[in-house]
Amino acid sequence: MRRERAVVFTFLAMLAFAANSVLCRLALQRTTIDPATFTGIRLAAGAATLGLMLLVRGAAFGGNWLSALALFAYAAGFSLAYVSLPTATGALLLFGAVQVTMIGRGLWTGERMDAWQVSGLLLAACGLVVLLLPGLSAPPWRGAALMLGAGIAWGVYSLRGQRAGDAAASTAGNFLRSVPMALLLMFAMSRHGELDAMGAAYAIASGALASGLGYAFWYAALPSLEATTAATVQLSVPVLAAIGGVVLLAEAPTLRLLLASLAVLGGVALAVLRRGTS
Repeated sequence: MRRERAVVFTFLAMLAFAANSVLCRLALQRTTIDPATFTGIRLAAGAATLGLMLLVRGAAFGGNWLSALALFAYAAGFSLAYVSLPTATGALLLFGAVQVTMIGRGLWTGERMDAWQVSGLLLAACGLVVLLLPGLSAPPWRGAALMLGAGIAWGVYSLRGQRAGDAAASTAGNFLRSVPMALLLMFAMSRHGELDAMGAAYAIASGALASGLGYAFWYAALPSLEATTAATVQLSVPVLAAIGGVVLLAEAPTLRLLLASLAVLGGVALAVLRRGTS
């Protein structure tokens, strides 16, 4: 029964993580909300949801300011990038940057990789290069750079989170600490700021449901998952985001995106699976 519950929680978590991309793109494309306001509402809603969960558990907030800064950098770059990036492209760039950052950190600290793992990492990097090469279907460079930066920030946040004792408490505390940073961003971009009711609803859903509940499902499933399984299932997030973009935003996938996705996801899968067997 425990394994069946872990499967359900894992699926719900991956769905929630993919929903973040879809909700952000919906808000910025279909409503008049600006990315800074979306970021602020998302982080505040996430902090409130995770805080309520801690209250039910009788636990205290954890986390630290450096991790909160990495979380804020991810959330802000994510929203700013989705002003111009299609849903699937943004999700793939984010995922690729996160994985390359985390694997690169392992190499920097002396982790050894065999030839298959190195090949997988190079294949994933080539996929990102193919996606970013100039051409009619290339993503806007500014949005791509912002999303790559968001992915690096999330990779840093994830690496710092590996040392946290209570992951849920740390995440709740980091969300709470990131709210003042988001308020400063909103103030700095106040000339471009605009509050839209539907856009705010998307931001609340992104923070409370896709982020807050998504992390709750993920942390509930993690104890029952092997490390390689936990890393591999995350390959589904860009795919689910792409499906959401096609269905809800009528975004047509391109051949370039398809080839880049196969290279990035296949390369990461190869590196992660080989890491688990080495």
